[in-house]
Amino acid sequence: MTPVSEKRGRLARISFGALILLLYVFLLAPLAAIMLASFTGGELMRVPPQGLSLRWFVAFFQRQDLVDALLMSLRVALVTSVVTSIVGMMAALCSQALSRRLAVVFQISMTLPLLVPELLTSIGLLFFLYQIGLAKTFIGLQIGHILIAFPYAYVSIVAALRQIDPAMEEASGSLGATALDTFRRILLPLAAPGIVMGAVFAFITSFDLYTISLLLKPVGGNTLPLALFDFLTYEFRPTAAAAATLSILLSALGVALIQKIVGLQRAF
Repeated sequence: MTPVSEKRGRLARISFGALILLLYVFLLAPLAAIMLASFTGGELMRVPPQGLSLRWFVAFFQRQDLVDALLMSLRVALVTSVVTSIVGMMAALCSQALSRRLAVVFQISMTLPLLVPELLTSIGLLFFLYQIGLAKTFIGLQIGHILIAFPYAYVSIVAALRQIDPAMEEASGSLGATALDTFRRILLPLAAPGIVMGAVFAFITSFDLYTISLLLKPVGGNTLPLALFDFLTYEFRPTAAAAATLSILLSALGVALIQKIVGLQRAF
């Protein structure tokens, strides 16, 4: 390699590295600003913070409406992650058993909530729930969250199952294992990274849903995104930044859970 080519290659690597760094700064700067604002000791959200204090986290937990909204979001998101993981695994196994042409059609139908705008899905689901008497109920809200979050779990589990060598299932059957034993001892452990990843994605998606929660929320109930919007309508205080910081920490906890259970290398 000539000196000129080597110099150009080094310049290209530096430029690419600088571009990646700018991209990370662009993505992470808003999160860092919110987290810094939540620790301010002043009365307004500002960066850099006016002193350091935990007073706004205390203020958050002293607001019963925000705490109730947080608990509702956590409950809905937890149920969503469990249900989508179970149903997503069943749907993924079904798609594996279909022919290639039917599997493509089946997978498109399973991911339709990703293709249709959330607002249209919310309106259609609201009309449907009114017809069956579940509109403006907790169960109706839960159904909406499961519907929106399901494709994330399904896609993750399907991707994990595709990485499993079919010969392992055939070998298990030839050794006398039943279909249930093969699923429990072969498929389930090998698909665990995809299942955990899908559950975490479903949880985070459900926790942050706004539009569908706005239309389907039960009477007298609020999720955290809705409660924060109502809060910011009348007050612009760092309490909202503290709530956002808690959401960020919850997402980071999900990533740590993936690393602890299956490892990020296997999950990705």
